[in-house]
Amino acid sequence: MHSRTLGVVALACFALSLVGGCAKKEMVKPDQAAPTTAAAPVSPAPQPAQPKEEPVKAQTITEAPVAVASQASDTAGRAEAAETSLERIYFDFDAFVLSQTARDTLSRNAEALLKKMPNAKVSIEGHCDERGSDEYNLALGEKRAKTAMNYLITLGVPAARLSIISYGEEKPLDPGHTEEAWAKNRRDEFVIVK
Repeated sequence: MHSRTLGVVALACFALSLVGGCAKKEMVKPDQAAPTTAAAPVSPAPQPAQPKEEPVKAQTITEAPVAVASQASDTAGRAEAAETSLERIYFDFDAFVLSQTARDTLSRNAEALLKKMPNAKVSIEGHCDERGSDEYNLALGEKRAKTAMNYLITLGVPAARLSIISYGEEKPLDPGHTEEAWAKNRRDEFVIVK
């Protein structure tokens, strides 16, 4: 499994080096609407069907009495998190160009990062729909994440606070096989990593 992962990464790097030599495409598309889905607070993406190698995250385990005692503070914490959550953006098929709607959303995200979360670090996750090869979708997801990161930087968010990762088609928001589902899956997610 490790050698397959290395092979996919090597192939993605090779594909990116080929694409890097091509003429640059327009990074910002004027006045084009994103999918008609309403932007919702970022929630954890569904887990892929097959286990993938991902970094292990530390978890704090508490006993039931402690959890019951902290329910009131959890409600306040969830309300605060809803106010400071970052909105996802969507992309057209086979594109990494920002629509006007995506730019407006990124402006709101930048404002939240600069005013409400001045020390927060953000991982920008690039996602694709299921069409296309794994390697192609990983490269496209990376381009989408880089485009969003570069736009946030132009809005004043320090580059040191931003990182990117591409999941390609591995973490769909909607598991359906329709144009509506695919439109939801062509997105960038913004995850606070502290």
